[in-house]
Amino acid sequence: MTALAALIALVGSLFFALGAALQQHEAAGTTAGLRALLRRPRWLVGGASILAGGGLHIVALGLGPLTVVQPMGVASLLFALPIAAALHDRRPSRGELAAAGVVAAGLIGLVLLVPESDGPTHLAPAGVVTLLAVSGAAAVLLWAGSKVASATGRAALLATGSGVLYGATATLVRVLVDGTWNWWYLLALPVPALLALAMLQRAYAVGHFGVSFASLQIADPLTAVAFGALLLGEPLPTGVVPIAAAALAAAGTVALARTTPLEARH
Repeated sequence: MTALAALIALVGSLFFALGAALQQHEAAGTTAGLRALLRRPRWLVGGASILAGGGLHIVALGLGPLTVVQPMGVASLLFALPIAAALHDRRPSRGELAAAGVVAAGLIGLVLLVPESDGPTHLAPAGVVTLLAVSGAAAVLLWAGSKVASATGRAALLATGSGVLYGATATLVRVLVDGTWNWWYLLALPVPALLALAMLQRAYAVGHFGVSFASLQIADPLTAVAFGALLLGEPLPTGVVPIAAAALAAAGTVALARTTPLEARH
């Protein structure tokens, strides 16, 4: 069952990578907002592919341990770069793929070092307000910083903001699935999710897909872990190794910023 879980998670990563690459191709180099993108068939196919990838990841988690399934999810970055390059009629460079490998190695280290929580999750209404306020404030600050940043910096900051909002969404979903909650939590759920989606499309529009996708892949789980510790009382990884893994992922993202060319839809 563990081997089957790993295979399903790997296929899920491929679907997720394909969806991200398709959506970036539609958004790259344009000023189209989310409403305009929703009218583009290829962007919608990308969204369906992302949902399929997420569904397969959930199935994999039901069949195998987190320590096997989560590293397979990181593979989406390694799949996404060649797919995105092909959509833009080019081949990814060796430097680009090497940098993606460094990011993936750092992310695998991080997801394997996060301690598993063995208790039910509970988030009081005040905690939900805190979750939305903190993630929203962080996203606004990152969006403001992107206004004065270079192209690569803008892509990284916008995608990081999206990752923070997706991390908040993931935290709220965990409460809805595993914990105690009030009915209005369901109404709060779409708020960070939709803002994250819109912010990610603005990051994709810049054209540096590798930087955007890597920043998203790093910010999302780190934010979820941070909120889990601060609001749900979950344990944090300790020691020097998690810091080294985070530094490795960050270094790979910087390398991607230097090697991934600026791309526009054509």
